[in-house]
Amino acid sequence: MARPQRPAQRPLRTIRVDRLNTTGKAGGRMDALLRLDRKLALGGITAIVAVSWLYLWTSAATMDHGTMAMDAMPRMQSPGALLLTFVMWTVMMAGMMLPSATPAILAYGSLVRKNGAHGRILPGPWTFAAGYLSMWTLFSVAATLLQAALEYAALLTPAMATASAGLGVLALIAAGIYQLTPLKHACLGKCRNPLQFFLTHWRLGPAGAFRMGLEHGAYCVGCCWVLMLLLFVTGVMNLLWVALIAAFVFVEKVFPGERLVTRVSSAALILAGLFLLTRM
Repeated sequence: MARPQRPAQRPLRTIRVDRLNTTGKAGGRMDALLRLDRKLALGGITAIVAVSWLYLWTSAATMDHGTMAMDAMPRMQSPGALLLTFVMWTVMMAGMMLPSATPAILAYGSLVRKNGAHGRILPGPWTFAAGYLSMWTLFSVAATLLQAALEYAALLTPAMATASAGLGVLALIAAGIYQLTPLKHACLGKCRNPLQFFLTHWRLGPAGAFRMGLEHGAYCVGCCWVLMLLLFVTGVMNLLWVALIAAFVFVEKVFPGERLVTRVSSAALILAGLFLLTRM
């Protein structure tokens, strides 16, 4: 009795090759979409940072060229002056902090795209970025109130720098000491490892994405708030020092060797404070 013939089967090796090719094509499309998302996110961040610095440069140039005399600048005696100061701080924080937050924003964008490929729609990266900037906006409120208090106590010059050498010494030494504290180290670690942050703080939905941005921004504020207060030592609108502090924050958060960076910066700040103390 003849055995029934089995239907011809496709060679196993061919099936595997076809599957690999399909996967490769899907992976190629995913890589292309991720690159596009990164370009769009980088373009948006660059535009916001550029507009922020243009605003700061225009404001500083206006004061430097005398169209608004420093002694005639609006003081903290009206809601309008308070609002202008708040806007200045908010724009400054966006221009200073968004570059160092770019790795976290890009990492979130990659997670959004990869989940979208599996049918899970997540809020876009700008929801996360909005939460991040909202936390620095809250810091700007505190900085504005501090500036108003210093001005009310006659401890601030027209250039928005502290008029008290003692306060300058205290700020420099305090910033140097804070660089070595466990709180600084913990907050810096969260800022430097965005993927680890998302693994431990992941939340779903638009509210969850916004909250993650707030939490990541809170770690960044915890990492850098003392450095931002050094602007009162050099002058809030001294754009050279604003750029130097922003560059230092970027190096500290993005480049390797953060322990060496924090220790060297700590020593430099403390020595600067002691030097200023000897000049009093």
